Amino acid sequence: MANYIEQLQAIIDGSSKIVFFGGAGVSTESGIPDFRSQDGLYSQKWKYPPETIISRSFFDSDPKEFYRFYREKLIIKGVQPNAAHYKLAELEKAGKLLAVVTQNIDGLHQAAGSQKIYELHGSTLRNFCMDCGAPYDIDFIANSASSPDSLPRCTKCGGLVKPDVVLYEEGLDDNVINGAVQAIAAADTLIIGGTSLVVYPAAGLINYFNGNKIVLINKSETAADSKADLVIHDSIGKVFSQIKV
Repeated sequence: MANYIEQLQAIIDGSSKIVFFGGAGVSTESGIPDFRSQDGLYSQKWKYPPETIISRSFFDSDPKEFYRFYREKLIIKGVQPNAAHYKLAELEKAGKLLAVVTQNIDGLHQAAGSQKIYELHGSTLRNFCMDCGAPYDIDFIANSASSPDSLPRCTKCGGLVKPDVVLYEEGLDDNVINGAVQAIAAADTLIIGGTSLVVYPAAGLINYFNGNKIVLINKSETAADSKADLVIHDSIGKVFSQIKV
């Protein structure tokens, strides 16, 4: 492990335009369950499969059941950034990190102090009325279970309030994708962490990297291991906690 840390430190020290591409594994150490591990959301029993519930067609056809699942499983209070989030914020502040490209929707990168973040799948922290566009915070959605129809209704027009989260069957935001692609294409080092790289089109964005070094940090093997210059199979928080900026 020490040798891997030394190699990673040398790569970071020799880089000035790092981009970090991360997934659920970045936040599991903060207490947020991922979707595909043995203890993740996808292995838990529910009335419908999670993939079905968090799809746009299900949201439209059965919003009550959608929000019942969403409030219980996707709104997680009291979590704090971990060592990985804080180290990435340090690297950005030091002028070495161009951007964070994340598949997570928890807002922990912002909480740690990162500024340039491309949230591919949106954020639970942002919510908007589907009719008038009025913004609402996460507490508004969390507290909507007590409303007459158990749905988050806009206080201005009565429209349904939807989380700014990309559901299955919905496309990614063009501006977010374009920004992420430009950042990855401009990077000299791409660090991929805490992701199984099986969710597309997000995972395909790493193909735009044309720089010098690819580092992959994930507990389990991924299809991109063979493309990386350095592969570390360990928790990303543990790894980043040993890096000096």
